[in-house]
Amino acid sequence: MKLVDHTRDSLAAYITAQCAAIVPDGKANEFRKAVDAHLGESLERLHRCINACAPWRKDEFNALQSSQHCIFLYYLANTMYRRSGETAAATRLFLMNKALNGIDLFYEIAMPEVFYIGHSSGIVLAKATYGNYLVLYQNINVGRHIKDIPVIGDRVILYPKSSVVGASVVGNGSVLSQGVSVLGQTVPPGVIAFTGERGGLSYKPAPQDLWAEYFRE
Repeated sequence: MKLVDHTRDSLAAYITAQCAAIVPDGKANEFRKAVDAHLGESLERLHRCINACAPWRKDEFNALQSSQHCIFLYYLANTMYRRSGETAAATRLFLMNKALNGIDLFYEIAMPEVFYIGHSSGIVLAKATYGNYLVLYQNINVGRHIKDIPVIGDRVILYPKSSVVGASVVGNGSVLSQGVSVLGQTVPPGVIAFTGERGGLSYKPAPQDLWAEYFRE
C-alpha cells in the first residue's frame, strides 16, 4: 500500500510526534518501540479496509485524511493490545484519537475488518457485536446497559445522531436514519428505521443499491 508523503519510518515518527504533543509524558521512546513492533500488521488491516471502501482510492493511505487516520489509530492500538497485551502505548493512541478525531473507541473494542467513517466527531462506541461493512457517522452512540450489549449485523448504516443501546439488535442490511434511537429493541433485516409515533420505530425497505455508495464488494 502506498503511504502518501510517508515511508513506514517517517509514518512511525509522525505518529510518535503526535503522541508526544498530545500526551507529553516523556515516554516517546517506549511508544515508538511499540509502534515499530506492530506497524506492519496494522497497515495490513488498514489496507484491507481502505480497499473495500468505495470513497477511498485503492492501495493508498493518506495520514492527512482524517477518517483514514482515525481508523489507523484504532487498528494500531487494537493490534498492540491483541498481539502483546500492551496497554500503555495503546492507551496513548486511544487518547490521541479522542483529541484529534473526537471519537471514543477503546482499543479493546472488537471492530470489524471493514468499516467506514463518514465523520468521526462525537462517535462513541462501547463493547458490542459489530458486523462487517459497517458505516458510521458523527454523533452516533453504541452503548451497553449493565450487562446487555447491542448486536449490530453486517452492512448496517448508522446515520448522524442515531443510537443503539442495551439488548438491541440491528439486522443485516438495515439503516438507522438520522436521530433514531434503538433502546432494547430489534430492527428487522433490510429496512430503514425511522422514529414513529410516540417515539416508536417505523420501517420501510432499504434500497438495494445503497451500499454501493460505500463499499466495493
